[in-house]
Amino acid sequence: MVAIIDYGMGNVASVQKALNFLGVKSVITSDHDAIRHSSVILLPGVGSFAQGMANLQERDLVSLLTDEVVNKQKPFLGICLGMQLILEKGNEPYECSGLGWIEGEVKKFELVDRNIPHMGWNNIEVLKDRYYKNILTKDFYFIHSYHVVPSNAEDIAATVDYGFDVVASVQKKNIFATQFHPEKSQSAGLSILKTFFDLNA
Repeated sequence: MVAIIDYGMGNVASVQKALNFLGVKSVITSDHDAIRHSSVILLPGVGSFAQGMANLQERDLVSLLTDEVVNKQKPFLGICLGMQLILEKGNEPYECSGLGWIEGEVKKFELVDRNIPHMGWNNIEVLKDRYYKNILTKDFYFIHSYHVVPSNAEDIAATVDYGFDVVASVQKKNIFATQFHPEKSQSAGLSILKTFFDLNA
């Protein structure tokens, strides 16, 4: 069973719909026992970094998720804000600590020749193909005003060109996360989700 973490930051229903389409059993939950008994943890989310962390803290989920993902090495998938929150530090709308599973921070786009937020379909460059090996197209849907800057380049799984090489996904041990929305990225996104759950669920 996949635990889709419900912490009040949106898009859980669309993520579960994609998993239902793939035949992956899931539950939308913030219940600690359900999370402990899950086989995979999925952290989606849209909105600000600070609010996301506050909501996780309010539900007493920070130490639980860290124990399950970092200490027990449970497979983890983060999407959009769910990817940003696993970094050490965010700046939206002010500086605050993240979950700290990936070294680095989340920064605001500082671009004069591009629209912010970065929104729409873009082709990515795959650097680690474990979860991308079955995709037929590299076109994915993005919407974000902040981007992750990992301290270690080896944690970067894919990039997207938006005036510079923006991190599109990260991968480290049992952790995989995407800045784009696979649940909104049609066949390519579904292919990534299927590969991830085939390997981990």
